[in-house]
Amino acid sequence: MTALASLGLLIIRLFLGLSFAAHGAQKLFGWFGGHGVEGTGGFFESIGIKPGKTMALAAGISEVIGGLLFALGLLTPLAALLIVVPMLVAIAKVHGSNGFWATEGGYEYNAIIIVAAIGVALIGAGTYSVDAIIF
Repeated sequence: MTALASLGLLIIRLFLGLSFAAHGAQKLFGWFGGHGVEGTGGFFESIGIKPGKTMALAAGISEVIGGLLFALGLLTPLAALLIVVPMLVAIAKVHGSNGFWATEGGYEYNAIIIVAAIGVALIGAGTYSVDAIIF
C-alpha cells in the first residue's frame, strides 16, 4: 500500500472513529450535548428498544470502543462491526421509515458511516495503524 493511500485511510479512520467515539460518549456520559444513559434510555424505550437504559449503555459502549479501535486501526474488522451494528439499529428503528435523505430524517448519514466502516475493514487499516504493527 502506498504512503498516500495509508495517509488517506488514517484520515478516514481518525475522523470517523473519533466522531463515533464521541457519539457514544453522548449516550454514556451526556458529553458533547448528549443526554447520557438516562435520557438515551428514555428515548430508546419510547421507540420500543427495551430495556432502554441497558440498551443505551450497550450502544454507548459499542460506539466508544468501536470508535477508538477504528481510530487506532486496532482490530479494524471488529471495530467496524461495533460501528455498523448500532447504525443498522438506528436505520431500523428511527431513520429507515423517513427515506434516504438526512434532511428528511432519513438514513443517508447512517449509510455513509456504514459504507466507510465496511470499506476500511475490507481494505485494511493501512500502514499507519496498530494492526500494521501487530499483524
